[in-house]
Amino acid sequence: MSRSAAAGLLGRQLKAMQSDKDIPGISCGLVDNNVLQWEVMLMISDDCRFYGVYPSGEVCISILHPPEEDKYGYEAASERWSPVQTPETILLSVISMLSSPNDESPANVEAARLWREDTKEFRKRCRANVRASLGEE
Repeated sequence: MSRSAAAGLLGRQLKAMQSDKDIPGISCGLVDNNVLQWEVMLMISDDCRFYGVYPSGEVCISILHPPEEDKYGYEAASERWSPVQTPETILLSVISMLSSPNDESPANVEAARLWREDTKEFRKRCRANVRASLGEE
């Protein structure tokens, strides 16, 4: 797909997401009016378990992995990236991952340990990290 075709498709998908009131908890827009760079806010419950997120903010979900067989055998090719994925399905997968992460394979081992051993401290650190990411330190 050419860059202009991809940009057109993403523009239509963004417009649809912004006008669809049936998508709870997702607000999105463009960074510097660039359709290839989105800014997204996920409004999720305080009960979400953030330990599945890397310290850098990256997420590890199957649908973002290359569309090939997993050499480690954890994921089937059908669970990985395919062209039917849209920004909406990806963001809904992120919300799902945050709500029910795979605690047998956490991206952030220290956060997973803290979540299991001291939930109060875990939530305190999560809130501090969110405030820091918003520049509210």
